Amino acid sequence: MSKTKNIVLGVTGSIAAHKAPDLASLLTKQGFNVRVVLTADAQKFIMSLPFKTLSRNPVVTDLYDEEEGWKPTHIRLADEADLLLIAPATANILAKLANGHADDALTCIALALNSTAKLLIAPAMNGKMWQHPATQQNATTLKKRGAEFIGPEKGMLSCGYEGLGRLWPVHKIAERAVALLR
Repeated sequence: MSKTKNIVLGVTGSIAAHKAPDLASLLTKQGFNVRVVLTADAQKFIMSLPFKTLSRNPVVTDLYDEEEGWKPTHIRLADEADLLLIAPATANILAKLANGHADDALTCIALALNSTAKLLIAPAMNGKMWQHPATQQNATTLKKRGAEFIGPEKGMLSCGYEGLGRLWPVHKIAERAVALLR
């Protein structure tokens, strides 16, 4: 029997964060061990309780959140991850990842990620932000390092603009995550 696959779901500060509990639920129901990491900005949009309930795991909300044992939580999660899924991913997190910044739990996990883990990124942001040359360069840098992107899609954005920037449908993100792990 194969071991349960571990998914670290990073949620960043986008209005699309309200869709992330559904993603955690879909992946948990499919038998994955889902560990959620909420950035400080994500916590402005959504609380940790839905994730804790739906993933059946504690939620990491701070770099210094510690569980039992001696190893720092962010290092343990990075070591155990089969997939780091960031959904929604903001322009800010793309810039941090592309430039190696490690100033919170999610970015520290990303930098310490084990060499066999996959990285799947689902962007969600204003279309002008997504299409800005800096964001596009950051996405290109991450792709060159092996990250896979899913989305964004076109549609009505929360800022009132129509354009490219919406979070890819949650069920399709889950399907792609499953495919990467099978």
